[in-house]
Amino acid sequence: MLFGIGYDIHRLVENRKLILGGVEFDYHLGLLGHSDADVVIHAVCDALLGAAALGDIGEHFPDTDPRWKGVSGKLLLSRVIELVKEKGCRVNNVDVMILAQKPKIGAKKLEMKKNIAECLRIDANRVNIKATTMEGVDSIGRGEAIAAQAIASLCEE
Repeated sequence: MLFGIGYDIHRLVENRKLILGGVEFDYHLGLLGHSDADVVIHAVCDALLGAAALGDIGEHFPDTDPRWKGVSGKLLLSRVIELVKEKGCRVNNVDVMILAQKPKIGAKKLEMKKNIAECLRIDANRVNIKATTMEGVDSIGRGEAIAAQAIASLCEE
């Protein structure tokens, strides 16, 4: 069994869509980033890359490369899973913690699970999504940013 962790944080800004776990939220702010800034999927990508000892998301999809401008996190995750499979591994499970003061995440958790599981080609029961606020503390608590942490486990084939 191989394990990896991932983390991502982006600032909330006006005039951007808010996408988390491949799901668009009806919210007046979105995450600033080179791609779609989907912190949930980016954290999952880093967890998978870490478990497979394949570096990090910035090495594979640098923000200096125009190919990745505005690209969907789901596309990045699909590419990461190809790298993991080339390394001779398969995903066992993924657990994600979303840190956001707003918007409320609960109603969209199932859709996020399905999106991530589909990209990873695993049963949605092997993907867990949790969310918490920061109780008004730091940039996340003030509603200035959203972050996500993920852990993934892989099995060698």
